[in-house]
Amino acid sequence: MTPDHIVLGVTWYVVFLFSTTLHEAAHAFVAHKLGDSTAYQGGQVSLNPIPHIRREPVGTVIVPLVSFAISGWMIGWASAPYDPFWASRHHRRAALMALAGPAANLVLVLAAALAIRAGMSAGAFYPPPSISFSQVTAARGEATALVAPLSILFTLNLILFVFNLFPLPPLDGSSVLPIFMQPATAERYRAFLHQPMFSLLGMVLAWNLFGPVFRPVHTLALNLLYPGVGYQ
Repeated sequence: MTPDHIVLGVTWYVVFLFSTTLHEAAHAFVAHKLGDSTAYQGGQVSLNPIPHIRREPVGTVIVPLVSFAISGWMIGWASAPYDPFWASRHHRRAALMALAGPAANLVLVLAAALAIRAGMSAGAFYPPPSISFSQVTAARGEATALVAPLSILFTLNLILFVFNLFPLPPLDGSSVLPIFMQPATAERYRAFLHQPMFSLLGMVLAWNLFGPVFRPVHTLALNLLYPGVGYQ
């Protein structure tokens, strides 16, 4: 393991921790504003990662580090508690809470994209000949120090945004569907979601579907970031 690899790993972890913390803080903040203060009382309406790490040490520490060691990029999870009785009484509010996390990730994708475009306008950044998860842009001079953080911020949050919108339990997208259901149907659906076996099956299915879904989304995002370059 080289010093450059260690620096890249630290960069990935800092961006991962910030992104997942913001994702869960967004869930907690919207739930609090809509009547469920469970996560707020647990200290999770905060960008301080410590409450999130304490709640999910495996998903926020072990899995990200292991996934980086194996694949060169990080994945993991965190979670914000909520009152299931509140969610069963207020399906639309619960859906808005669920959407808040992916929305926070989309904001970070756009922030990274705007920073890259600003760097291009200043002549510091330019489209790289090839793309990786850790290199979405290329730079000249001192701006090279910003390539990895901005690239990872863009890529990781696009991954989190797309993956969490899958309408499969236990992902956020599955909690949006009750908006379109009658109350009795929504209640039966929520009971179905909370069965551990279906959550496990949902994660396995989502992971297998992710590659075919994410690749065209990633390519589209890159071509919107760099119009005319024609990444494939």
